[in-house]
Amino acid sequence: MEEKLNKSREIIIEKFDLPKDVILDVPKIIVIGDREITIENHKGIIVFERNIIKINSRFGPITINGENFEILYIGSSTTTISGKFKSIAYER
Repeated sequence: MEEKLNKSREIIIEKFDLPKDVILDVPKIIVIGDREITIENHKGIIVFERNIIKINSRFGPITINGENFEILYIGSSTTTISGKFKSIAYER
């Protein structure tokens, strides 16, 4: 039933040209090269270390691997991180 509801939402979003990330409450990840990542619509930071970051989302944790991570900006649902990024993975 929930899958049918989500499919209906996606059709409405497409028809009215609405922003998917906001309406569906999914994370929006903006990557600038391998030096900066902004994640919007997240549910909080689970782990933050110099070489690994785990951020909670509606779909489960998002793991970012790399080195020399620093938080440039942190808000209620938006975080910007700098460093040298090697990978981004979704854990479901």
